Amino acid sequence: MPKAYVYTRHGGPETESFADVDRPSPGPGELLIAVRAAGVNPVDWKLRGGLRRPGAAEPVFPVVLGSEAAGVVEELGAGVTGFAVGDEVFGNTAGGAFAEHALLPATVTAHKPAALSFTDAATLPVAAATAYDGVRQLDLPEGATLLITGAGGGVGAAAVQIARAWGLRVVGLASEAKKEFVESLGAVHVPSGPGLAERVRAAAPEGVDGVYDLVGGEVLAEAAGLLADPAKLITAGAAPETVAALGGARVERARTAAVLDEVAELVVGGELDPHVSRTFPLDRADEALRAVEDGHTRGKIVIEVAG
Repeated sequence: MPKAYVYTRHGGPETESFADVDRPSPGPGELLIAVRAAGVNPVDWKLRGGLRRPGAAEPVFPVVLGSEAAGVVEELGAGVTGFAVGDEVFGNTAGGAFAEHALLPATVTAHKPAALSFTDAATLPVAAATAYDGVRQLDLPEGATLLITGAGGGVGAAAVQIARAWGLRVVGLASEAKKEFVESLGAVHVPSGPGLAERVRAAAPEGVDGVYDLVGGEVLAEAAGLLADPAKLITAGAAPETVAALGGARVERARTAAVLDEVAELVVGGELDPHVSRTFPLDRADEALRAVEDGHTRGKIVIEVAG
């Protein structure tokens, strides 16, 4: 039976375990893939902890961890068109990614370009697509200045590069330990911590035209005060009601194959580097998730599954 990394109830790392699971069967509109790589994201441990996505059904335990994967199509569900067995694809998962097999909804699955590795492709459906959606939502004119909080993480690093590719000046808020990394992405680094607004003003004396928040809390509130137009504040790090009270909004996720195609082309074209900092085999999925949950990861962590 295929191996998977699961959680058996809501809670902390103690709820996780390796398990032998049945090979899933694709339902209507789904693809079954043999997983070659799976991206690891903060949302994975947050879901384990009890986070519920809007409209999501009550989980049936054990739940396979992971939200994004790349692999090879093995079976098509009813009504799926545009894909064939043997195609190399990547996308958001319908039932977990830290496994030898995964189900992908066809609507959020894209063909993997030959020039794109499985490892890099597995990082795109969550982090890079979220970054892309947010920068596009802000719709800042070329030459504008964008402040990105949490610029050293998976979404932040992608957002910096996408914004730079679209002609924006970027100020990246991140820890001092990530200064060199953030600057290598093309951003002006500002250290995180109390008093960030003063440091941002020093780095961008002409002001900032937009804020893409990936942290929430006090960081979001202080960053919001830097904007002349509160509508140019978006967050993927705080609840809708929190950012709405500041005049901003949550990132509106497109969740389409077209966005995946576009971020893949940015990687192939050299404008976006997923910056995979570490990879782990499936039998060390627990270590991969801890590396992300600890909150000090630079770039992306990926689980690689042998073919």
